[in-house]
Amino acid sequence: MRVAVLGAGAIGAYVGAALHRGGADVHLVARGPHLAAMRQHGVRVRSPRGDFTARPRATDDPASIGPVDYVFLGLKAHAYAACGPLIAPLLHDSTAVVAAQNGIPWWYFHRHGGPHDGRRVESVDPGGAVSAVLAPERAVGCVVYAATELESPGVVRHVEGTRFSVGEPDRGRSARCLRFAEAMRAGGLKCPVEADLRDDVWLKLLGNVSLNPVSALTRATLRQMCLHDGTRAVIAAMMTETLAVAEALGCTVPVSVERRLTGAERVGDHRTSTLQDLERGRPLELDVLLVAVVELAEVTGVPVPALRTVHALSDLLARRSAAGPGGAGQ
Repeated sequence: MRVAVLGAGAIGAYVGAALHRGGADVHLVARGPHLAAMRQHGVRVRSPRGDFTARPRATDDPASIGPVDYVFLGLKAHAYAACGPLIAPLLHDSTAVVAAQNGIPWWYFHRHGGPHDGRRVESVDPGGAVSAVLAPERAVGCVVYAATELESPGVVRHVEGTRFSVGEPDRGRSARCLRFAEAMRAGGLKCPVEADLRDDVWLKLLGNVSLNPVSALTRATLRQMCLHDGTRAVIAAMMTETLAVAEALGCTVPVSVERRLTGAERVGDHRTSTLQDLERGRPLELDVLLVAVVELAEVTGVPVPALRTVHALSDLLARRSAAGPGGAGQ
């Protein structure tokens, strides 16, 4: 099985290293010092489950790889629309794209059924720009429950979790899902094939929609946010509203708000990916995490005042961050 990891950052390199360890033919696509380090030393994983090093091939030129069976997409969702020149050389007629994104995916209503079937989520797929590059028919959904950080070029710190749930938009148990899951398990990861991955999308989003933007606004870790009475109350309100939107769309999230908060607190002083992006001057991945939920609240008629308030604050933060030093963005 040939796999290309497009966007081999913390999660992508971790998955690529695991798949390689399990026997897959893996090619990592990265750039800069991270690429140079992986070429020289391999991917060095530091994990409470045991350190290991894997040496999959690494390049900055997808054309040198050619068509593969699976593209594991480790890019941030806001980079999807522009990834056409990178992903095109990796595709043949049946290549599956395993999109390990946070938040609401661009394929969400593809083969959804019901009154919203085929609907485009504009904040995720503006004008169909993402669907034009990543055909929904290629999509295998993936919800990531692992937490990783890029400790230094070529070195991935695995914080916790090994579960990567996958599933088809049409809720079927396809051969391509089962084969990918088997390869992930061979590499030491958990990879259940879910009957309806959308339930998992909302379960993961319950934390991302609230903890990520609030962490960027406060510069706080998970533990710090959960131990502060004020931010804990705001996060709880955001989670409650998110559950209401999910329910209005027919999804069931089998976890209470309090249990989700307790779980986040137990992770400890972990900085969310949004906070890490803010600290590194990178664009903030808020459209698929927060803006999309507000959009879906409008579609379903669910009131979401806490989500709207944090959206307003984090949107200004994102604009000022994108404007660079001085933050003069409007």
